[in-house]
Amino acid sequence: QVLLHQSGGGSVQAGGSLRLSCEASGRTISVSTMGWFRQAPGNERDFVAAIMWNNPTPSYADSVKGRFTISMDNARDTVYLQMNNLKPEDTAIYYCAANKVGGLPRRERDYDYWGQGTQVTISS
Repeated sequence: QVLLHQSGGGSVQAGGSLRLSCEASGRTISVSTMGWFRQAPGNERDFVAAIMWNNPTPSYADSVKGRFTISMDNARDTVYLQMNNLKPEDTAIYYCAANKVGGLPRRERDYDYWGQGTQVTISS
């Protein structure tokens, strides 16, 4: 079993920055890929970014490319999502996720473990 604990998030004005953290614990050796998703009210959970522990070349959704950066600290089993130049449409609950099979999947169903979610609110 793998547990994912998220921290960070909050409220900022458009153009501001926030950083999310996601610390994995438990059987972390089984985890290959970490990802971030977000869900706005009334919407499905959408892919944001993903990165593999052994191959730090990330994948991003087009909507966040150039503004968001996913990174990892292997020593701390932690993945970060640095969000810059935030826009009101970035407002959502953000979830980190982990999968055991690797790759950089963009489908929710390809992930095995999920964090508790954290609210990000961007005001105009």
